[in-house]
Amino acid sequence: MTRLLVVETSPRGDHSISRNMTRRFVADWRAAHPGGEVVERDLMETELPFVTAPWLQAYFTPAGQHSPEMKEALRLSDTLVGEILAAGHIVIATPVYNYNVPAALKAWVDHIVRKGLTLGFDGGGLVTGKTATVLLASGGVYTEGSPIRDRDIASQYLRLILGVIGIIDVRVVAGGGAKAVDMGEQTMDSFIATIEPEIERAAAA
Repeated sequence: MTRLLVVETSPRGDHSISRNMTRRFVADWRAAHPGGEVVERDLMETELPFVTAPWLQAYFTPAGQHSPEMKEALRLSDTLVGEILAAGHIVIATPVYNYNVPAALKAWVDHIVRKGLTLGFDGGGLVTGKTATVLLASGGVYTEGSPIRDRDIASQYLRLILGVIGIIDVRVVAGGGAKAVDMGEQTMDSFIATIEPEIERAAAA
């Protein structure tokens, strides 16, 4: 069965532009993949701790030598890794904060880049044969030709991380200029409509 993993990061609920992009994407994906399964990982509803010393100790200790405390330290990380490995398509929907991803998404990244699970001990990615889509909502416009193109850190970072773990088929749908919705200059529906063709193409993959 085809499985889509949806990773959400925005704290804004129905007012979130990236979450509205996700809803459109999921609807298009379901239409393109009848019978497919959608698994949701909402980072605003996940108690996702930042990396700690006990976590790192467990990370660097071979699994066969893990104490009960080490297993517990990695329990959520193991779950998050399992979600990625079980999915055929991963969609990451996120706002852009100060040119980069929110802290919660960075914490998720730190939990899913795992030696021996998603990253080989030789540095090669182990998560191969999968597709990823990044849905970005940003106040600024960073697409080709923009005078602030060099500030497009968020999409570059996510492409890098996904590539590190082995996912090279990555599509980015850039919802730039999203501040127009927040300022009442454009409705949510009209904004989403402008990028709907890109969303539909990514969902059909």
